[in-house]
Amino acid sequence: MKKGAASAARGVAVGVLAALFVAAAGTALHRQAVVVAGVELPWGVCAALLLLASVQFWLAAWSRSVIPTAVAGLGAYTAVGVLSSGGPDRMLILGDAVGNTWIFGIAGVSLIMLLVAARLRAKWNSAAVAGAAPALRR
Repeated sequence: MKKGAASAARGVAVGVLAALFVAAAGTALHRQAVVVAGVELPWGVCAALLLLASVQFWLAAWSRSVIPTAVAGLGAYTAVGVLSSGGPDRMLILGDAVGNTWIFGIAGVSLIMLLVAARLRAKWNSAAVAGAAPALRR
């Protein structure tokens, strides 16, 4: 197996594991709320989406590739979709505002993090080329 293929396969495997972690932890977290002056504020959904963004950012920095970030986003969205599609007695994610924010927020956060990862990758590649430029001039 070539180095690039092995790196891509490792990135996909780590992305799948990260997606399963984020889907489970975010689903458990998204319903958390605090009551302030009689108003319920759902902080859990914000924390769950922040968890997803931070895991995707870590994957992009670790692999210097967009592939694990995309796999984590797609995997988390798929896993949460499966968790929300259980029967009426088995649904872990309700179809209310908080549940919909968690489900559709995964897609939005993943798109944003893909753009961030692509920009970081371009920046790292240009820095690597700039760093190699003096050696090429000799």
